[in-house]
Amino acid sequence: MKDFKKYYSIPATPDEIYMALTNPITIELWTGEVAEMSTEPGSEFSMWDGSISGKNIEFEAGKKIVQQWYFDGQSDNSIVTIKLHEDKQGTSAELRHTNIPDADFDDITDGWTNAYFGGLIDFFEGE
Repeated sequence: MKDFKKYYSIPATPDEIYMALTNPITIELWTGEVAEMSTEPGSEFSMWDGSISGKNIEFEAGKKIVQQWYFDGQSDNSIVTIKLHEDKQGTSAELRHTNIPDADFDDITDGWTNAYFGGLIDFFEGE
């Protein structure tokens, strides 16, 4: 099991980023895929045609998202925490993902940088 922490700079406000990460309609706009998402703690979510799924744990509007991500056969909870901080470029998004299975680590970290946050950055830069 490995942990991953990284900061991403996104040219949008924390409120815009929060909406892009929690509203299923907005998620579909920047991912190109139908998403299941709710800001109700305890609700299940799914993105990228089920490639990412899990349970929503905690939300703080415009500031923080905490989720549990599911990995097949994993007993330890894999927790994703995204904190949004306003900065001069727009938003600094602080990502912390714990208990990533070793076999999935490279795919997950590449996905965070290129698909997930890369997709968000491309979406907001294109506006």
